[in-house]
Amino acid sequence: MGGERHLARDLRHAGGSGWTACRSSDRQHAYEGPPLSGRRKRGALVQAIGISRGGRNSKLHALTDGEGRPLRFLLTGGNVADCRAADVLLDDLAPRTIVLADKAYDSNAIRDLIERQGAVPNIPSKANRRWKSCFSRSLYKGRNAVERMFCRLKDYRRIATRYDKLATNFLGAIYLVAAVTWWL
Repeated sequence: MGGERHLARDLRHAGGSGWTACRSSDRQHAYEGPPLSGRRKRGALVQAIGISRGGRNSKLHALTDGEGRPLRFLLTGGNVADCRAADVLLDDLAPRTIVLADKAYDSNAIRDLIERQGAVPNIPSKANRRWKSCFSRSLYKGRNAVERMFCRLKDYRRIATRYDKLATNFLGAIYLVAAVTWWL
């Protein structure tokens, strides 16, 4: 029972002086960690909830007409880049339309997608872009109609705070508010 068999070492720390649990931790043992599986949490991608700097959130992307009435919506996670939503929103443009978008949608792929459909992109270039595209400031002033559309949507508390857990329910509420506000 002496020092050779290591029982004396274990008995010295039996009173709690060895392992001390952190009081702010919710784990029972001090050195316990999360499971080592590399899987994501279930449902996070399907429910359009992503983790970004602001925490868990989601982004709402919209396609509107010239007067700011919404035509199409897309919900993505907060960590998804804005330019990834453009493929879905801009897949069926009318020819000879002018597409106004902010700097987040400035990429060669989006510009090519718009031009292939016979439309004209009016997107300001990012600051780190080497080749600056043509851009009309007077036409771009009409983009505030989209921002006003988002503000009118967020007048409804259910939309502004996203009470719905499921993405389909949240999108349904958005479409209902848009139909009541602009189309009825």
